[in-house]
Amino acid sequence: MSVYTHAACFAHDPGPGHIESPARLGAVVTALRDHVPGLDWREAPRATRGQLLRVHDPLLLHTVLESAHEGPVRLDPDTVLSPGTPEAALRAAGAVVAAVDLVMAGEAETAFCAVRPPGHHAMPAHAMGFCLFNNVAVGAAHALDRHGLARVAVVDFDIHHGNGTQAIFADEPRVLYASAHEMPLFPDTGHPRDRGIGNMYNAALQPGTGSHRFREAWREQLLPAVEGFEPQLVLVSAGFDGHRADPVAHIALETDDFAWLTSELVDIAHRHSGGRVVSVLEGGYDLPALAECSIVHARALAACMPR
Repeated sequence: MSVYTHAACFAHDPGPGHIESPARLGAVVTALRDHVPGLDWREAPRATRGQLLRVHDPLLLHTVLESAHEGPVRLDPDTVLSPGTPEAALRAAGAVVAAVDLVMAGEAETAFCAVRPPGHHAMPAHAMGFCLFNNVAVGAAHALDRHGLARVAVVDFDIHHGNGTQAIFADEPRVLYASAHEMPLFPDTGHPRDRGIGNMYNAALQPGTGSHRFREAWREQLLPAVEGFEPQLVLVSAGFDGHRADPVAHIALETDDFAWLTSELVDIAHRHSGGRVVSVLEGGYDLPALAECSIVHARALAACMPR
């Protein structure tokens, strides 16, 4: 398995006390280097303007890339630009594009993008929820346009609904989006009745939900939808903030839940897409839990063998 990351992703600094801190990425990278041997580490390139414009408005590019040079700029109560943000955001989105190219070329079956800032809340025209560019959406659009794919599945297990990803692809029949998320919880989107053109699948998890309901939602609702779509590529928004130790949600998942779901997605990929899976880091704010979950996620991706 290949891992894309870049030192610039540490330079995005939302400020003291912000939970989306550079330490998150440090925890992930250290955990993978120490506990998952044999990984193919690669430097994330910058996304190009053209790649970003497939899913974002030019004004958002200007805001993210041109507004932060003088110092901190607060776009909303949660989303902050710093002088290091533009390079970090370009590398985070570029990592997913490069990972898509890698697996489509057959140079690897799976890839993980250990990057920040996260992306799945980023809307076509504005940033929100810690997210600046929608990294996974940039990668999906690249797969459609550059590689001519007809069926790309975006699977999101962050405990917050990926409202940006849904907004970008709600009218795109070549993309299926599947998410299980806590509700009510920021951003208060992703109701099960939100189906787009029949390509959006949302499962709402009530506060207090544990492993049983999480796995039930995926096993009975979401995984069958992904399977039936027969994706040519599986993209994953890998958020680990549903872990019972995480401070931002009210869901009590265990580390093994993420290993289980990742293995299920790898199996689907082996049946329909030659094993091609690209995963990108989203949330996860308890550092020990984030490290543990990243390890089991990477190990499941690296197994690369159908069961």
